[in-house]
Amino acid sequence: MIPAFDMWASLAVPAATSFLISLMIIWTEGWHGRYTFDMDMAAIQKMHRKPVPRVGGIALCSGVAAVVLFGFVGDQHPALRAHSKDLLLLLLAGMPCFLMGLTEDLTKRVSVRARLLATFGSALMAAWLLGAYLPRLDIYGVDHLLQYGPLALVITAIAVAGVSNAINIIDGFNGVAGGAVTIMLAGMGVLAWQAGDMFVVTLVLAGIGTMLGFLAVNYPTGRLFMGDGGAYVSGFWVAEIAVLIIIRQPEISPWQVLAICAYPVIEVMYSIYRRKVIRKCSPGAPDRLHLHTLLYRRLVCRWMPASTRPRWKSNSIVACIVTLWLCLASFAAVTVGDKPWMAFNLVALQVLLYMAVYARLVRGHWCLNPVVMLGLRAESRTKLV
Repeated sequence: MIPAFDMWASLAVPAATSFLISLMIIWTEGWHGRYTFDMDMAAIQKMHRKPVPRVGGIALCSGVAAVVLFGFVGDQHPALRAHSKDLLLLLLAGMPCFLMGLTEDLTKRVSVRARLLATFGSALMAAWLLGAYLPRLDIYGVDHLLQYGPLALVITAIAVAGVSNAINIIDGFNGVAGGAVTIMLAGMGVLAWQAGDMFVVTLVLAGIGTMLGFLAVNYPTGRLFMGDGGAYVSGFWVAEIAVLIIIRQPEISPWQVLAICAYPVIEVMYSIYRRKVIRKCSPGAPDRLHLHTLLYRRLVCRWMPASTRPRWKSNSIVACIVTLWLCLASFAAVTVGDKPWMAFNLVALQVLLYMAVYARLVRGHWCLNPVVMLGLRAESRTKLV
């Protein structure tokens, strides 16, 4: 067991570091704004009205690095020191996706394919450095195939890249991605705590602390964005913790972990389907048809007319709705998802809920026909885009 002080340090050190670095980015934006500002406010997916630095990923990586440094220099904290090497290795594995995302934040010229390949590279580095590859999925027949090492690496890389991109996709409003990452980490942290896996608990605390320090600046007024670099590395951290829990704790079902992380995974899978199959365009093409965007346009804007609300306040309400979903999902997964069949049902329930809510927001009435729920009427697309 990790002493209470070491656990507190694993949370407080990254929170303080991330918060201070975030403040420094804001205080010095006059120097670096020409490179770091998100100034393309006319883009279809943008919701802010003035330039904002989008390099919050620097603060996020700094927070985790601070925990590593604290563990190495703190000889009086042997429990934390024992985990610092693996913490450092995981942080190093996340550098390809972070640096590629950060390059996009600074230049706006990195292709979606290049960023996707970088997330694959980070997943493969984690597998090499920490042995982090999926040994099972609790799917009949597939688990036998995962015994073949190269196939397990490919499936793990796809899963990690998918979650990394999912966090980037849901990063559309103040606090949505940060809140989602915090809650998903907390849910997996409870599973790790119950299993007595203090290494994973340390990873979770470092991730939560880092995100809380960033959210103190990002939410609710949006003074700093995590950007692609921050979104990719945050998604990578969530995905690798999920993989490590499955590897280290055979009694924890992958479906239970997926039930905690289902919302962003469903969002990215439906976004690919919607763009590629329904709209016949590139899966990486931005639009205003994500669930969080529809919540804002269909619900929040109706509850709070533009003449009576500041933009940041209505923007921040979306995070409250999304995080409520994630809180309920995580609570259910932790409390009743210990049996694979129950965890599977929780995932299926979230898929159905997503489809029903999406159909309600797009079409203006509740629809339970699965064929209709997977499609969008042309007039609805035109109105919302």
